[in-house]
Amino acid sequence: MALNSIVILFVILFAGISVKDHACFLVNSEQIKGRELVETLNGFLWKVGLLVFIMAGLFHYFTVRRIVRPVKYLSEATKKIKEGKSPGKIEVSTSGELKDLIDNFNSMAGTLYLVQERREEMLRDIAHELRTPLTNINGYLEALQNRIIDGDPELFGSLLEESRRITRIVELITELNSWNNGNYFLEKQFDPVKIHKVLTEVITTFQLKLDDKFKYINIQVNKGIILGDQDGLTQVFTNILQNFIDYNVGHTLTVEGNANDGKYMIAFSHTGNFIDPDKTELIFDRFYRLDPSRSTKSEGAGLGLAIAKSIITAHGGRIGVHTDGKHHTFWIELPE
Repeated sequence: MALNSIVILFVILFAGISVKDHACFLVNSEQIKGRELVETLNGFLWKVGLLVFIMAGLFHYFTVRRIVRPVKYLSEATKKIKEGKSPGKIEVSTSGELKDLIDNFNSMAGTLYLVQERREEMLRDIAHELRTPLTNINGYLEALQNRIIDGDPELFGSLLEESRRITRIVELITELNSWNNGNYFLEKQFDPVKIHKVLTEVITTFQLKLDDKFKYINIQVNKGIILGDQDGLTQVFTNILQNFIDYNVGHTLTVEGNANDGKYMIAFSHTGNFIDPDKTELIFDRFYRLDPSRSTKSEGAGLGLAIAKSIITAHGGRIGVHTDGKHHTFWIELPE
């Protein structure tokens, strides 16, 4: 609108001033009057009008071309996304709403590419996790079919354990997706939960394992009430403590819980296997393990902390870890 207003104003001023000055020139200098003056002015007006039209058209053409060019790039990039390709970042010098549009599109394209990468990575991880138990089951069954080995309770127990591993992985993936997609809220709304009580009960459940792993256990949990799901929070604390048991290399466990400024803060501290301080966010990714060579059977499916993060996020809270490489503090922040 501003551009069109400027062009129209330019046309009116240029034409009006030109005709006025030429009329004054004809009357004062050329002494032209009457009908001859009118005809001369009409001819001059057509020439000026044509000249202004060409000038305004050229100005408008190059200006609109500059505006349309980014739109063309956006159209081509959108077509690539439709075809499942990565369009790359659009770099065009522009301003105003069009600049905001391009920036938002670049951000959206980057997010889509990241989501696609993570989805493909997740599919590879799932295939990797399921390959070992399925290979074992197929090997045993083929051996039984070809009568290379005979079935016995020990063999069938091994097959059952492999089957349970597959079932466990599928159930964990289903649970993780439920929290991520918000489907859980369709079944149950959040209620007031005594967070200190839930945390204490989980610690009590793990007491024997904790006593076996840690020489010193310091528990300081103060009272606090939050709006949440007790089963989900129990799952979070269970996953973290199980993670501590699996990866602990020290002698001391510290668990603290305090209410502060409308939030309830929980911290779990111990000495564990090395975690790169620059890659702390990775431990909350699906299927991530500190040591990729460890087997699924001995170290779980690598989904525990990913599920914990999804549950805490669904509660409107945050979860993270502070570490110097060996001494780790997993912290949780929940709104009261």
